[in-house]
Amino acid sequence: MISINNLTVSFCGKEIFSDVGFHISDGEKIGLVGKNGAGKSTLMKVITGEQRPTSGRVERPEGLTIGYLPQIMDHRRGVSVLDEAMTAFDDLRDAQGEIDRINGELATRTDYESAAYADLIVRLGELSDILAMETSEPPEVRCRKVLYGLGFRDEDLDRHTETFSQGWNMRLELAKILLRRPRLLLLDEPTNHLDLESIEWFEEYLKKFPGAVLLVSHDRKFLDNVTNRTVEILLGKIHDYKVPYSQYLTLRAERVAQQTAAYENQQRMIETGAHRDRRDRQRGARGEVPAGSPRGRRRI
Repeated sequence: MISINNLTVSFCGKEIFSDVGFHISDGEKIGLVGKNGAGKSTLMKVITGEQRPTSGRVERPEGLTIGYLPQIMDHRRGVSVLDEAMTAFDDLRDAQGEIDRINGELATRTDYESAAYADLIVRLGELSDILAMETSEPPEVRCRKVLYGLGFRDEDLDRHTETFSQGWNMRLELAKILLRRPRLLLLDEPTNHLDLESIEWFEEYLKKFPGAVLLVSHDRKFLDNVTNRTVEILLGKIHDYKVPYSQYLTLRAERVAQQTAAYENQQRMIETGAHRDRRDRQRGARGEVPAGSPRGRRRI
């Protein structure tokens, strides 16, 4: 679905990523991990197109819908929680408006055999299919289900957004993203402002979500319950593990142990060679012939 190819991102001469690449497929649930400052949020912004890479490219299929929840965002004021959540369906209202326009135009046209008329019929069918799929359940009912799942109560829905804390407004933004049903969710610390009950609801939602998910979280249990793949950013490189977070930790420890053992073995070999060279130089300084040299071999 999305291919990240030879990606390099630099800030003020410092490389955040260097020639990295990986692929996100439909239905995958990926945990993005790494130390603070490793570039996890930057990578998400590059995927959305919000930030341009220094070099490399991100290939996205035409028409791909992305829902992106950053850690910090602005929130609209002066509207109720329910009205703000319902803005997630603005595209559906626009589609209905286009359907009404096409129907009006078809009622006045008589060029039934023309290509333009056929194009209108095709477009009308596409829009009708979208509305039928997205409105099988009334939008307000969907809104209420998601808002209740994220912890809002019925009496909260008529309150204005500015009467809620930053954390509750983040829940509202998350609700809007989920209601749009994008094909790819990019979630940067989505559980920071959720309580245990809301986290459990959200876990079940993501497990059933048919699209792909790339998420950053410090909640180990949440990652284990949701993800089936872990992508680590380390020193500007990508390490890809096809397992959930806990299994990734085990595999990572094994990889580090192997690298450490290989390094120590290399250092021993270097030290052995250096010791042999010192010994031979010392023997040469004393006029001795190093063992194994042609002059030092006994003739038979």
